[in-house]
Amino acid sequence: MKALVLNCGSSSIKYQLLDMENESVVTKGLVERIGLNGSRLKYQVGDAQYVVEQDIAGHSAGIALVLDILCKGPHKVIKSLNEIDVVGHRVTHGGELFKETVKVDAEVIEGIKKCISIAPLHNPANLAGIETCMKLIPKTPQIAVFDTAFHQQMPQKAFMYGLPYDLYKKYGIRRYGFHGTSHRYVTERTAELMGKKAEDLKLVICHLGNGASVTAVKNGHSVDTSMGFTPLDGLIMGTRCGEIDPALVGFIMEHEDMTVKQVMRYLNGQSGVLGLSGISSDFRDVEDEAIKGDERAEMAIDAFAYQVEKFIGSYVMIMDGIDALVFTAGVGENSPYVRNKVCANLSHWGTKLDKERNEHGDKPRKISTDDSKVAIYIVPTNEELMIARECKRLLGK
Repeated sequence: MKALVLNCGSSSIKYQLLDMENESVVTKGLVERIGLNGSRLKYQVGDAQYVVEQDIAGHSAGIALVLDILCKGPHKVIKSLNEIDVVGHRVTHGGELFKETVKVDAEVIEGIKKCISIAPLHNPANLAGIETCMKLIPKTPQIAVFDTAFHQQMPQKAFMYGLPYDLYKKYGIRRYGFHGTSHRYVTERTAELMGKKAEDLKLVICHLGNGASVTAVKNGHSVDTSMGFTPLDGLIMGTRCGEIDPALVGFIMEHEDMTVKQVMRYLNGQSGVLGLSGISSDFRDVEDEAIKGDERAEMAIDAFAYQVEKFIGSYVMIMDGIDALVFTAGVGENSPYVRNKVCANLSHWGTKLDKERNEHGDKPRKISTDDSKVAIYIVPTNEELMIARECKRLLGK
């Protein structure tokens, strides 16, 4: 079985073609700057990398180019599009309509459209990818995998806001959570590494990257997560402010003479680690300057790590214990500096970070000491593989 996995952003298309007989990546690539000057497709076959530079007006043109590259030209990897058994689409927001992976039909498309009001930046692009594939390869099953689905078993007490209940009934205002596909993959992979079943574990998973979230996973299910109605809530991130006093929105609008759209762009795009450090939204750049002694850079990293610690502590309390703390995503997987800061105050649980294991070794790996009462792991995420597995499961192949 060959599964094509698509992740359509507002101006990009990330894709992988996987052979699910052995879960290997046949090829992968990125269409970027869709609708902008300098649009191009970068893709990889084996260790070789290639670039196609051409105008790509929209998602339809981008996906058409991807499909052509897959089966035509000197670097083709399949003889025809008929070899693609299924296309799996990452869909950002499923609201309360979609609690699991589904095969796309007209009803599903209408459901995704209904969620556009709560994910206006993401769902339209996701939907464009689905509708384009339905036109270009109409006989191939299309599967929607929702980033919010893993969190749909959170108890009501965890997802309700302290707002009038009518707002929840009218508009679905509640905590949804994101990065669900990543958190689900990491849950399953961590259980495998521990030689246990996910349903027997209490995990806190730290998906730390430019976008970041912490999730409490009990018995294989998400029971709480740091992101909320949108991905703006929770941790300080690369450019997002994370949790703030709601009254600050009105305060900033009034004192900085901003409209609602302007203040939302400000909170989403000019805040977080970028706003605090004044250096960059890239944690690597900020970390480099912090190590050199830049006070604002160190303050930004400290504030980020402190928030991660707070969520870890609260989630251990609500689960009444923890079996493993897990780091994943770009920062979580690659920054010993940040992991060390996050783990600095966990000793009261009998949790011990092994300095050598933290700084050196292959991934995935255990980075706690052998006598640590709580295991600490680095587990690289693989959302594309999780989506492909969901496609295979749903189709019964």
